[in-house]
Amino acid sequence: MSEKNNPNEIRIIRTYNAPVAAVWDAWTDPEQVAQWWGPRGFSITTHSKDLKPGGTWAFTMHGPDGVDYPNKTKYLEVEEHAKLVYDHGGNDDRPPMFRVTVLFSEVRGKTRMDMSMALPTPEAAEETRKFIKKVGGNATWDRLAEYLEKESSGKDNFVINRTFDVPIDVMFEMWTNPKHFSQWLPPTGFQMEFIKAEIKPGGSTFYCMQGGDMKMYGRAAYLEIERPHRLLYTQQFCDEKGNISRHPMAPTWPATMLTTVSLTEEGANRTRVTVTWEPHGATTREELETFINAKGGMTQGWTGSFDKLEVYLAKG
Repeated sequence: MSEKNNPNEIRIIRTYNAPVAAVWDAWTDPEQVAQWWGPRGFSITTHSKDLKPGGTWAFTMHGPDGVDYPNKTKYLEVEEHAKLVYDHGGNDDRPPMFRVTVLFSEVRGKTRMDMSMALPTPEAAEETRKFIKKVGGNATWDRLAEYLEKESSGKDNFVINRTFDVPIDVMFEMWTNPKHFSQWLPPTGFQMEFIKAEIKPGGSTFYCMQGGDMKMYGRAAYLEIERPHRLLYTQQFCDEKGNISRHPMAPTWPATMLTTVSLTEEGANRTRVTVTWEPHGATTREELETFINAKGGMTQGWTGSFDKLEVYLAKG
């Protein structure tokens, strides 16, 4: 995507594997919005909603720390299945923080969501961008993807996105060259060493991650690799001999995870990474609940890895 942002705008473009009507309903139906709106750990209560030009949506966001955040959104334009324009972040005691425009369009059976948040100045946009990152606000759009998948297929998955200012071929190398992969993927405080590395269709890896006194072994099997856009592989914890084992800190973690990595160009030197994670194969109810309850930790873990990747890329 080669569209340029205005310096006083924050722009988010996502493609969801659902028809426009389903994405629109997820945005506008208060019961559905409550399933995904806000950073992970937040919930909302809708007090009233009048979806029309001049109408308002009054709701309270409840933080995981027990703090409540009253909000009143005022709708300026409403075009069913196509467009929303509204002022966001205000309430009876403060003016709106910014104006939001959301465009919904169908692309080969999927939905493209193009959202821009307009602020008074470029400096205000940069400060808001930093705040959104700090509180995990970008996870809102990942939660929407998870909600839509659950509604359409019944599957529970985990989604996280990050955009990097590098060409897509460089990003593909970060995921497929063991020399690069091992430098940024491990959790913060851990080092990664490949004992075996064949990152190719039908290939596999065997690796060790060590941090302090903890040592973990794992293996991955690559099912599909489509250069430079997609990787699909399974992951399992194992012992030092490569025999399958359990997560050393979570014995009810699913035995096998399926990872899908999608790389999308957002310009000549800009690439969006979308990671989708889900239990694979036979999974017990207890394992699935462990996975669902760990999404906050997964967000924290992947965010740390992506932060390391940004630093690694900056070093050239």
